Amino acid sequence: MARLGETVRIAAVGDMHLGRGSYGPPLQTLFGQISEQADILVLCGDLTDRGEPEEARLLARALSAIPVPIVAVLGNHDFESGKQHEVSRILCDAGVRVLDGEGAEILGVGFAGVKGFAGGFGRRALGPWGEEVIKRFVHEALDEALKLETALSRLRTPRKVVVLHYAPIVGTVEGEPLEIYPFLGCSRLEEPLSRYPVDVVFHGHAHNGAPEGRTMGDVPVYNVSMSLLEKTFPGRPPLRIVELPKDGGPPASPATDRRAGERRSPDPAS
Repeated sequence: MARLGETVRIAAVGDMHLGRGSYGPPLQTLFGQISEQADILVLCGDLTDRGEPEEARLLARALSAIPVPIVAVLGNHDFESGKQHEVSRILCDAGVRVLDGEGAEILGVGFAGVKGFAGGFGRRALGPWGEEVIKRFVHEALDEALKLETALSRLRTPRKVVVLHYAPIVGTVEGEPLEIYPFLGCSRLEEPLSRYPVDVVFHGHAHNGAPEGRTMGDVPVYNVSMSLLEKTFPGRPPLRIVELPKDGGPPASPATDRRAGERRSPDPAS
């Protein structure tokens, strides 16, 4: 548990894709010592591979044994079979706080979470013009951003953490093919982060992106896709650990994480 007056340690990972053959480390390896590493576990979507309830039950059995609070959002893979509500219910029954436009307060820290959506970044983001199907696509991204803003507006904690699946900035998708940037996230998810004080953002989805970036307002953003963490921190469980001081000050990664550095470059849409 968090030490009073010190820090809250948050461990984050996404894109576990449970159900895909031989993907990622065994769950007991990933989560076996989580209570020694963190006070809260954050899961950033694509928890299952096809969104099947049986995949969710396997994950729920593993998560139910974890002795720290768990916050999660779903990802696009969790929607694949159209059973996302059942997947969410199974995880909630195992004690996971699955967020979809809601907020949660845990150990004095506020969490706001949504899946997010695609659409692109900067001035090249897709606009709601032309065919009706394009307008619906853009409005889905707008709706997700609005849900995130609503969740943030309801948090009353001094510390706030945002949990997403899709990326809110281009900086953490760099390394992926340029052609798929618009499908990895959307700048509209960044807009609520400029209107409310946020300490740190976690997301997944970009398996070959960059591990760190910052919003235009200088909020740290961490891409915690499991495959990216395995490459960034070889030889240890793929979890991004961030220490959030309870009494003020910027969030910090333990020394073992700082090897990753921060990869930033100009927005290709600017």
